[in-house]
Amino acid sequence: MNVLFEDDGQLKAGTLIAENDMSLHVEAVSGKRHKVKTAHVLLRFASPSAAEAIARAHELAREIDAGFLWEVSGDDEFGFDVLARDYYGHVPAAPEAASIAQVLAAHPMYFYRKGRGRYRKAPPDALKAALASVARKEREARDIAAWAAELAAKRLPDALAAKLDMLLHRPDRNAPEWRALAAASDAARTSPLAMLAACGAIPSSFDYHFRRFELEVFPDGTSFPPWGALGDIAELPVAPVAALSIDEAATTEIDDAFSVRALAAGGFEIGIHIACPALAIAEGSALDAIARRRLSTVYLPGHKLTMLPDEVVGVFTLAAGRSPPALSLYVEIDPSGAVIGERTALERVPIAANLRLEAIDGSFTDPAPDAPQVQRELATLWRFASRLYEARGKADADRIDYSFAVDWDAQGAGERGRVTIVPRPRGSPVDRLVAELMIHVNHAWGRALAEADYPAMFRVQSAGKVKMSTRSGEHQGLGLSHYLWASSPLRRYCDLVNQRQLIAWLRGEPPPYAVADGAFQAALVDFEATYSQYAEFQDRMEHYWTLRWMLQQGVDECTATVLRDTLVRIDGLPLVLRLPDASGTPGSKLRVAVLRIDLLQPAIECRSLGPVGGPAAAVAP
Repeated sequence: MNVLFEDDGQLKAGTLIAENDMSLHVEAVSGKRHKVKTAHVLLRFASPSAAEAIARAHELAREIDAGFLWEVSGDDEFGFDVLARDYYGHVPAAPEAASIAQVLAAHPMYFYRKGRGRYRKAPPDALKAALASVARKEREARDIAAWAAELAAKRLPDALAAKLDMLLHRPDRNAPEWRALAAASDAARTSPLAMLAACGAIPSSFDYHFRRFELEVFPDGTSFPPWGALGDIAELPVAPVAALSIDEAATTEIDDAFSVRALAAGGFEIGIHIACPALAIAEGSALDAIARRRLSTVYLPGHKLTMLPDEVVGVFTLAAGRSPPALSLYVEIDPSGAVIGERTALERVPIAANLRLEAIDGSFTDPAPDAPQVQRELATLWRFASRLYEARGKADADRIDYSFAVDWDAQGAGERGRVTIVPRPRGSPVDRLVAELMIHVNHAWGRALAEADYPAMFRVQSAGKVKMSTRSGEHQGLGLSHYLWASSPLRRYCDLVNQRQLIAWLRGEPPPYAVADGAFQAALVDFEATYSQYAEFQDRMEHYWTLRWMLQQGVDECTATVLRDTLVRIDGLPLVLRLPDASGTPGSKLRVAVLRIDLLQPAIECRSLGPVGGPAAAVAP
C-alpha cells in the first residue's frame, strides 16, 4: 500500500511499512523513513508505485492551468479529490488526484487552503490584486536588472535620475530604484554614493551637501510662505546722533550700530543701537510663525538662509542713509571712560555709515589730531570697549578665526565656485570693539530684565557648560552676572523674543511671555537645539570648503603643528585632523603629504613625512 501525505508543507508519496491508530510508518520515495500522523495522509493507493505515482503527478500538473481550475471550481469549500474527479471526468487514479493536489498547493493566489487537502477559490477581486502584484514584481525585477546594467556602464537611468533625492539622501531600501543601485554597487564593489557620482548624478558636491541639509531641516523648501504685511509702527522720536555700523561686506542683516556724542560737561554718550523688528512682528502672526519655524539665519560659506524675508530685513536693517527704528542703550562716560549712567530708548536712529571690517585697519586706536571724525569716534568706542574688556577680566583665547568668501562666477576644483580663505587673529582692535559693545548691551539688558523679574531667554554658563535658561544666572566664561542675547533680532529668534520683553519693560507693560508659558519654554528648547544644528552644519561646510580650497590650490604637501599625540592642525587653515603616523611634542612642526581628498564625504587622507627640516619619510602609494 502507498500513501500521499503532507510533510513540512510539501506533498510526498511513499510506501506504507506499518500502521497504528494515530500514525503510520512510511518509506518515502527518497528512501527516508517518516512517522506520519494519520490526519496528514491525503490518499491511499495500491498502484502504481509511490515513485511512479509522484513522477506521473508532476507531469500531469505541468499541463494543468490553475486559472482554468479556478474558473471551474465552485464557491464553496471543496476537497482536492472532488475537484480531481470533476476535472478528469472519472474517479481519478492516484497520479491524477495527486496532480490536482499539487496544483492547488502550488497556487495559493488562486486557492485558499482551508485544511489538509481542502480549499476554497479566491474571490475575484483578491485574485486580480494578487496577479497584478506578481506582474508588478516581475516587471520590477526586469527593470532592476536593466537599471543595474546601465549603472554598470556608468550611465544614469532616467528612472533613477527622477529619484535622486531619495537615492542620495533618504534611501528607501524597498524601492526598486534603490535595489538596482545596491545591486550595481555590490557588483562593482563600491558604495552607492560613489556609483552615482561615477554616473554623473552629482555634478556639484556643494549642492549635494546643501540639498541634504535642506531636506533634513527644510523639507518643504527654503522659500518663505505668504506672510501678509508688517504691523504698523508707532511714531518714534528721532535720536540726535549719526550712527555707524561695522560688519563684513556681505552682511545684509545689519542688527547693530554705534554712535558717539560729546557731552557739554565733558565725556561722551556712547550709543549702542539695535534694529527693532519686534515693533512690527506681532507674537503669533504669520511672520512670527516663520521666524519661530526657522529660529535663526543659517550661515555657511558662499550662502545663507535668512530667518526673515528680505523685504522685512530691508525695513529694519540699519542701512546708511536711513533712520530705522531701534532699541538703543546709551552709556554716559566721563573723560576717563568711567560709566556714569545708562538709559534705554525706543527711537529712530539716523545711520550715517556702514563700515566694512575689511576696510578698517588698526590705526583708529590712536588717530592723529586731524583724523576724520569717524576715526575719532572709533577711537572713543575702542577706549570704552577696552575698559569693558579689562573690567570683565576675561582674556581672549589665543586663536585665529578664518573668513570664507566664495566667488560663484569662477571655477574651483573643477566645479562652479572659487573659495578664498583669509585668516584673522581673534582679538584684533575692531573685533574687540564690536564684541565688547555687544557683550555690554546684552549684559545691561539681561540685568534690567532680571531685576524687573521679567523672564527672558538668558545665556548662562557654569562648570564650562553654556545653556539657555528662562532665569538669569552667571555667565562664568564672560565674567558677567547677567547675560542674554538681544543684539541680533533680525538673525535669531531668541533675540526677537527678548526684544519684545525689553519693549514691554521699557513701556512699563506686563511681559508678553511668562515663565509658565508653554510656548515660551518650547521656543527656548527648540532654539537651543536648532541653533546648535545650524552651527554644526556651518562647521561641516567650512570643513568642506577648506578641503575644496586644497584641491583648488593643488596642495599635495603642507606643514602641520602637533597639538597632542596624533592630533595636528594644518598650518594656515581651519583644519584639525589625526595623523596615525604623526609623532612629535606639542607645538612641533611636521611635513604632511596629502594623499586623497573626497568632497562628498567630505574627508581627507594624509600621512606624515616627518619633522620639518628632517629627512622625508617614505609614503606608501
